[in-house]
Amino acid sequence: MDTKLTLKLDSFVIEQAKTYAKKKNTSLSQLIESYLGLLIEPKDNNDVTPLVKSLSGIINLPTNFDTKKSYKDHILKKYSK
Repeated sequence: MDTKLTLKLDSFVIEQAKTYAKKKNTSLSQLIESYLGLLIEPKDNNDVTPLVKSLSGIINLPTNFDTKKSYKDHILKKYSK
């Protein structure tokens, strides 16, 4: 459930935050909600952010997929020219 919140902040900070949010293609409300979520999210061993948690499970990889090898191959291809 969304609830309206009124904050009193420095106008320069607000303008900078709006600019940042626009560059990140999000709203200022979502930006603040994400940040506050990071502050109150219980820390686990992996310190996974709420954004990463929301993306978990989007891609189905084969059970034998080697992420380290895949990343190494990507880096080698990217920088060997």
